[in-house]
Amino acid sequence: MRRSLLTPLAAVTGSLALAAALSACGGSSSADSKSDEKVVTVYSADGLKGEKGDGWYDKVFKDFEAKTGIKVKYVEGGSGEMVQRAVREKSNTQADVLVTLPPFIQQADTKGLLQPYTPAGADKVPDAQKNAKGKWTAVVNNYFGFIYNKKELPQAPKTWEELLGSKYKNKLQYSTPGVAGDGTAVVIKAMHDFGGKEAAMEYLKKLQANNVGPSASTGKLAPKVDKGELLVANGDVQMNYAQAKTMPNLGIWFPAAGPGKPTTFALPYAAGLVDKAPHTTNGKKLLDFMLTEQAQQEVSAIGGGFAARTDVKATDPNATALAKLVEGVEVFEPNWLDISTNLPSYVDAWKSATGS
Repeated sequence: MRRSLLTPLAAVTGSLALAAALSACGGSSSADSKSDEKVVTVYSADGLKGEKGDGWYDKVFKDFEAKTGIKVKYVEGGSGEMVQRAVREKSNTQADVLVTLPPFIQQADTKGLLQPYTPAGADKVPDAQKNAKGKWTAVVNNYFGFIYNKKELPQAPKTWEELLGSKYKNKLQYSTPGVAGDGTAVVIKAMHDFGGKEAAMEYLKKLQANNVGPSASTGKLAPKVDKGELLVANGDVQMNYAQAKTMPNLGIWFPAAGPGKPTTFALPYAAGLVDKAPHTTNGKKLLDFMLTEQAQQEVSAIGGGFAARTDVKATDPNATALAKLVEGVEVFEPNWLDISTNLPSYVDAWKSATGS
């Protein structure tokens, strides 16, 4: 994993390094099994749908239905949870579009869940942020982070080590690695910041004394932090920035290890067309729509995230605030191919260390 200094918004779209995904197995169906139905089903990681119907998905789905007459059926959960559900349904596919954080989009590909499709506008997405065979492409760029309660904590913690303090006893929680994308990101960041798997697991073992317990969904932690039930939780910049509109006590921060600098890494929402999708044509139309210039302009203005298309230069107040938020934070680039391949062993190591 290599490091580079994160610069303002101009660097955001270029900092992601998604490794080329492994070849998928199995064939794909080119014909819709329910081609006459005006519906498309999306399985997605949480974070892009607003708590009060004011998120990026809410706007995009509404505009998509108005333009095409196709209604979006939406199913939400952790990234790993959505992949697992799609695997269980392979003999009777229900989803048309799958949206997850890495490394789960790569995992979905290796499990034969995705079929090739290159959406219109994908040529404006950097090669590093899309699969070379057209299995998936980033639709919203994002960064991993943590949140804290600004009312209870006048300033954010600075280091991982601070979280071992007694004031965080039963006031800290992070989503489950292997189930939630952001939960898996905790392990990835800890391995990077502490210099390897063993050191990371040693730290997470100590942290377990303060951890409330497992959570399949990262999005459900923010309301607890806002209310003061928790002081600290994991999250990601896009989701938490959007949630802060209705949760005024949320603050975003990036832990450092000891005297080091705070770090983060790109954690985009990547979308792919599901293999043997019942509404393949409608799924293609939705993927096209999510990468239109209008939808991409709204990623920051409405969703609090970063556009996946490099030709979309957002200048709205959210875009400016987001660029400032990540100034001075070092971005490292995970080896997603390694993580996708070795994820089970990393999750097993975490379970062993924490007794989960």
